[in-house]
Amino acid sequence: MNKLPPDAIESLKAFLREDIRSGDITTNAMKPLNAEATATIYSKGKSILAGIVEAVAIAEFSGLKYEILLYEGNWVDKREPVMRISGSAKTILSVERVCLNIIMRMSGIATMTYNMLKSARNVNPKVRVAATRKTTPGFRFFEKRAVKVGGGDTHRYALDDMVLIKNNHIDVVGGVSEAIRMAREAVSFSKKISCEARTIQEGLDAAKAGADIILLDNFKPEDIRRFDTMLKEQGLRDRILLETSGGIDESNIEQYAATGIDIISSGALTHSYISADFNMITKLN
Repeated sequence: MNKLPPDAIESLKAFLREDIRSGDITTNAMKPLNAEATATIYSKGKSILAGIVEAVAIAEFSGLKYEILLYEGNWVDKREPVMRISGSAKTILSVERVCLNIIMRMSGIATMTYNMLKSARNVNPKVRVAATRKTTPGFRFFEKRAVKVGGGDTHRYALDDMVLIKNNHIDVVGGVSEAIRMAREAVSFSKKISCEARTIQEGLDAAKAGADIILLDNFKPEDIRRFDTMLKEQGLRDRILLETSGGIDESNIEQYAATGIDIISSGALTHSYISADFNMITKLN
């Protein structure tokens, strides 16, 4: 079982504080408060399972025992149990919703990622499907981890991971070549430089200026093919990774993958997914 970093544990504790606040008045009204119970988390539909690592962490720091019945990354069927938690009935009832919220959202993201990656690799076996920074504030780590569980690439977690020159950077400094030159001078050799291109000419300028990755933003599939051919004709394609983004989801990812693109990044993975459905059934021992 993978361990979560300290920041993620603190986030989980904050989620519980947000939900419980000064106390779970409903559970506190129930007697006996110290009763021991066992709770089982069940799937209510088919999905790729994710979020179990987080539920385990919550159980551990809440003083509960747990048993994992199905590991992350596997398909789970309707009515299938995935995890069992035991200990104080009061504690179980107080952490129930946060655990379920996390599993539901992360499983939804993992499932969408899996499906999009499968569609893309049907036509382009080497393509990567990546997330973006279009994430929920405070929940990014968990959304990105769910993408990884589903087989996708997490891309940047934060702004300090790599240089990604976007259109506003280009406009502020006066052009693609100047933006890449400034980045090369300021940033360590250990950081890759990616540059967004809105047109084929911007893409060519980025390639000639030494970008490691060129992000073709809102390009149509036929324009990606045209740009790929131009790079090959100029002997530039082998040293560059080509990425595309902009309006790509389950309905059209195969069209983009078929262009031979290296990376498809999609904000839909973390902002347009449908949460999976899970519930928890608790019984006194």
